[in-house]
Amino acid sequence: MSEKNTFKPFIPSEKIMPELTVVSVILGLLLAVVFGAANAYLGLRVGMTISASIPAAVISMGIVRIILRRNSILENNMVQTIGSAGESLAAGAIFTIPTLFMWAAENPEVSAPSFWNITIIALLGGILGVLFMIPLRAALIVEEHGTLPFPEGTACAEVLLAGEEGGEKSKVVFSGLGIAALYKFITDGIKLFPSEIQWNIKSLKTGFGMDVLPALTGVGYICGLKISSYIFAGGILGWFVLIPLITLFGIDNLIAPGTAAISELGPSGIWSSYIRYIGAGAVAAGGIISLVKSLPMIIKTFSKAIKGLGKGNTGNTTLRTERDLPMQVVLAGSLVIALIIWILPSIPVNFVGGLLIVVFGFFFATVSSRMVGIVGSSNNPISGMIIATLLISTGILKASGITGYQGMASAICIGTIVSIVSAMAGDTSQDLKTGYIIGATPVKQQIGEILGAVISALAIAGIMYLLNSAWGFGSPELPAPQGTLMKLVVEGVMGGTLPWGLIFCGMGVAVVLEILRLPVLPFAVGLYLPIYLSTPIYIGGIIRWITEKFFFKDNPEKNRLCVDKGVLYCSGMIAGEGIIGILLAVFAVIPFKGGSLLSFIDLGIPLGNWGSILFFIIIIASIFFFSIKQKNKNSQ
Repeated sequence: MSEKNTFKPFIPSEKIMPELTVVSVILGLLLAVVFGAANAYLGLRVGMTISASIPAAVISMGIVRIILRRNSILENNMVQTIGSAGESLAAGAIFTIPTLFMWAAENPEVSAPSFWNITIIALLGGILGVLFMIPLRAALIVEEHGTLPFPEGTACAEVLLAGEEGGEKSKVVFSGLGIAALYKFITDGIKLFPSEIQWNIKSLKTGFGMDVLPALTGVGYICGLKISSYIFAGGILGWFVLIPLITLFGIDNLIAPGTAAISELGPSGIWSSYIRYIGAGAVAAGGIISLVKSLPMIIKTFSKAIKGLGKGNTGNTTLRTERDLPMQVVLAGSLVIALIIWILPSIPVNFVGGLLIVVFGFFFATVSSRMVGIVGSSNNPISGMIIATLLISTGILKASGITGYQGMASAICIGTIVSIVSAMAGDTSQDLKTGYIIGATPVKQQIGEILGAVISALAIAGIMYLLNSAWGFGSPELPAPQGTLMKLVVEGVMGGTLPWGLIFCGMGVAVVLEILRLPVLPFAVGLYLPIYLSTPIYIGGIIRWITEKFFFKDNPEKNRLCVDKGVLYCSGMIAGEGIIGILLAVFAVIPFKGGSLLSFIDLGIPLGNWGSILFFIIIIASIFFFSIKQKNKNSQ
């Protein structure tokens, strides 16, 4: 007997409960904007995002069950379904759209994309990602329920099923949000102490430092020690091996692509001129390697998807828990979006580009949905998929005579929509897995995902314009590492401007790691990022390791709950810092007394580096405090 026939959801199909309600829609849309904004800011700072499903589910239970006194697990699930859409759409958009702004900043003759351009591109990609996942639900979620674990989707279902803890857990999330928001405002708003501390190491002719920010530490805690160690190891290779070597062999030389003698550049200048290209090669190779290794899975998924297309059309079934959007709606919606992409003048994509989007979109939506089912959303190699898309699409556009900025902008638009399609398909599959376990109505979840995509597309456009106006993409405040990488890829293919020697060095590093059977992408990301970002991520991983090894080590259940509270607290910290980052961007564009409101509240960093260290220690202590204190309270 198949898993489909034996599995019984928590809420049986014949039972009707409030689900897609006004309350769930409004609260879900608010969370979509909040987590979308926070993840956009985080991604533009460090090139990584986090899954928002579990924090959204916890906040939903805290508000819906405790404050509003509504007792429907399906309504709580709908809130997290809509809310997580914001994080996914933001994750897809921040990979590529900043590239268009950077080109506009470099070339006065090029215009930045308008608010509505970004909105339309994000909206089309978001809806297409949801639609492409619908015919795969029966094959991936139902038929392979006992095979594909969908880690985040299953974990979110467990959180919802343990709904009585929602009030206590939501306090942990809100505590992290509030403390990180206050911390961010003190350090980057009134500038009581610097958010980045650094030291020059003259003996090695390099430098070391870290951003003492809660979000980065939270990312490290959520990733765990192993992944954060690989990220930090990449930074060590770049800053303590490659930079000293480059300085040693070329101190008085001007070596392309650098624009000054190496002795004049300093550690950050050497990283910008040389190391980031090596890192870009490693990231590109890592993404491609992950795709190649996934080929058997891709072939298997496609064969099952094609065979199961008829089975997936359960729109007319009498069982509530098997009802999808009808296949006619899926096909018609996909066709209409493809035509809009081709016809709409604000999207610089011709018929060939529109065809590439549909082909790559469905291909990578399928890959993404299955990948997250095995390794989870955090390890979904979207960057590799985008790099492959950009390499192929840029080459095809160039070969067809579409060159220069027009060709590069078209390639980025193709990559953007494919990126968002991949991210949204992965998120939708996780949410549908959660719904399958608890007994949600698939068609209502799919409508909720589309609603989340609509509001998130509007929000992400405004957030990107705001952040670019305040600091500019590619600046120290917003390095936009993924957008910079995609810019290098497209320019390199279209114009031959990449320093391929450095790129191939990075690819060689990736191959060595693969031969040693070490995770390539985390190490490559650490090599690509400044060490100031990878250091606090590593510290966050160490904090989690200490929690796992030394707190309640004789009681696995208590230890797991303690770690889970830490994950929720860190998720709140990431959201809190992101929200204040957006608020500070608003202050930065508001004129006030000959400057901006942000410059007016600047105190000039009176506490210095020692103040940064002290407050960072307080943040570290707070992670321990909230996880352990809440755990002790529950264990009494």
